[in-house]
Amino acid sequence: MSLLKITDLSVRIGGTAVVEGVSLDLAPGERLALIGESGSGKSLTALAVMGLLPDSAEVTGSIRLGGEELLGLGDRELSRLRGERMAMVFQEPMSALNPLMRIGKQLAEPLRLHRGLNRRRAAAAAVELAAQVGLPDPELVVRSWPHQLSGGQRQRVGLAMALATRPALLIADEPTTALDVTVQADMLKLLDDLVQQHGTALLFISHDLAVVAELCPRAAVLKDGRLVEEGATDTLVRSPRHSYTQRLVDAARATGWDTPEVAR
Repeated sequence: MSLLKITDLSVRIGGTAVVEGVSLDLAPGERLALIGESGSGKSLTALAVMGLLPDSAEVTGSIRLGGEELLGLGDRELSRLRGERMAMVFQEPMSALNPLMRIGKQLAEPLRLHRGLNRRRAAAAAVELAAQVGLPDPELVVRSWPHQLSGGQRQRVGLAMALATRPALLIADEPTTALDVTVQADMLKLLDDLVQQHGTALLFISHDLAVVAELCPRAAVLKDGRLVEEGATDTLVRSPRHSYTQRLVDAARATGWDTPEVAR
């Protein structure tokens, strides 16, 4: 049974087709990578799932979450699903946080909105969430403002917010791209541990095949808004069928990456 089922999804913005005929399935607890270069339609596909495309976008096809059709839902229904059933971690952590709100309040907000916790219980849970994602001195962190944290710490906050209500689906859109290499590795391990611990399905968006190979056992390749190849990550890495996938493999190896053990 599919948790997320995308069927023949197409997106047009300003009369230009930016996603065309994309179909994907993601089972409960499964990890699927959506990979391609900038402009390939990865993030637009994710934003379509979350209902965050601009009003001017023309979207056709079908997006079902747990059997419920998302296309055509109003803002109220989508706001309910965002947080309760699905959540997203964005590439730039600072843009995902409110600079005028302390970290603790931002961590507590989804718990109050979607789980009905009172102010005191939500505040206590915010400290627990900060500790769960490995933030040092969680009680100090929750009293901090976003600008007082490092990029890696802000991204941990974003991950904690996304997973606070234990959504069935987490979309991670290039969540480590803005971080340095050491912090990147720590974040990937944390993401790996948390989705496994919570049984969360993961749609992981990246241009980096080396990162994808470590995290996701299945991958789909987008080029110019079209799905050109999909399958086991191990197969895509070792025996790509499409010339574009081969170029992604070659580009990854050109950076010194060698084919590793692929994600379980």
